Amino acid sequence: MFLYLYGMKYFFARASLFLFQCFIFCTKIDAQNADINLLKQINPPVPDAWFWKMSSGSAYPATIAIQGGLMAFDYFNDPENRGRLFLHAGEKLVIVVLTEGIKLAVNRPRPYISYPADIHPYDASETGKSFPSAHTSLAFNTAASLAIRFHKWYITVPAYAWATSVGYSRLYLGEHYPSDVLAGAALGIGSAYLVNWLDNKLWPRKKTKAVNAMK
Repeated sequence: MFLYLYGMKYFFARASLFLFQCFIFCTKIDAQNADINLLKQINPPVPDAWFWKMSSGSAYPATIAIQGGLMAFDYFNDPENRGRLFLHAGEKLVIVVLTEGIKLAVNRPRPYISYPADIHPYDASETGKSFPSAHTSLAFNTAASLAIRFHKWYITVPAYAWATSVGYSRLYLGEHYPSDVLAGAALGIGSAYLVNWLDNKLWPRKKTKAVNAMK
């Protein structure tokens, strides 16, 4: 138990440090130049590849479908899992609140607004703030939730591959800086582990059998 708690504290400390470093990164001139230069290498003049548009558009509907599937799985798998409403609601509520809160605090404009001559957005109507990427944080939160729940490579690998494709698509489509995507990924993964840790801490009797069912 001591090693587990120490590991969780270490993980959250590292995740917090990473987010702080990303914030510093996007506020320094030299780092900002590196950020935009990398984005220009990824974002084409006409970002219309169907795969990346599909990846970006899948973040919200796939998250809803997966979360709904997990809720149904928990409900029908075992009566003990039917009361895990906190976990299901918390997994997404925490990431949404954190992401939107940081967006308001950092107040970073979209790259195509700050660099209209260099960045070519697929959809210039997205007027929300840039840091961190909400699509990416949500996708990685979902992938981490699946990895925590099932511990199977044939679930974890595709889940993180999908989340990575979502993150890259936001760069390809010119909607975010690389640091936005990295921070979104760290925030998504960290919040999933945080909610899981709180769920186990507050309701230790709820030892889900979903993992065992997949073995």
